[in-house]
Amino acid sequence: MAEETAAPAPAPVKGKKKWLLIIIALVVVLAIAAAGVLWFLAKQRSAPLDGEGGDESAAQIEESKTPPTFLPMDNMVVNLADPGGERFAQVGITFELSDGKTAEKVKSLMPTIRSRVLLLLSQRSAEDLLSREGKERLAVDIRGEVLGALGYASPKVKTARQRAADGEDEAAKSRKTAVDHDAPVRAVLFSSFIVQ
Repeated sequence: MAEETAAPAPAPVKGKKKWLLIIIALVVVLAIAAAGVLWFLAKQRSAPLDGEGGDESAAQIEESKTPPTFLPMDNMVVNLADPGGERFAQVGITFELSDGKTAEKVKSLMPTIRSRVLLLLSQRSAEDLLSREGKERLAVDIRGEVLGALGYASPKVKTARQRAADGEDEAAKSRKTAVDHDAPVRAVLFSSFIVQ
């Protein structure tokens, strides 16, 4: 009888060894799969850099895929430069920024930026601000002031009338808007615009 009780004891050890081998095999397979995925991703990242000029276009594509950050300013009310000083404008502005880091920098400089924008607005007349071209010009000027406060040079952007005067076609118009994806301040957007 002593032999009968001793025989079943080795069976659980074989079962444990079997599960241990299965787990080890599974870990090895997962490690090989992970190595394959890493190799594939590394090869994919280096592939555009191997071609001629690929590194520049890849950087531009990657940068343009970055979603913009929008930072609204409080509405501003300012007297306009009309004779008699009876006209005023209430303007709501939202900045389209390249990323959250730029948004934090703009927030830290908001008193300076707000002052610059108020000075710009107070130099305009109601007639200047009522036309689309006047609003586009104001957006370009505000963007220049914000870029200046951030320490950047303001790029030249054409208004609708300037593009028409230069004889640019519709495709060129759509390419040359007040939105610039290379600068930290991509665009100035008006959320409200009231002139009285």
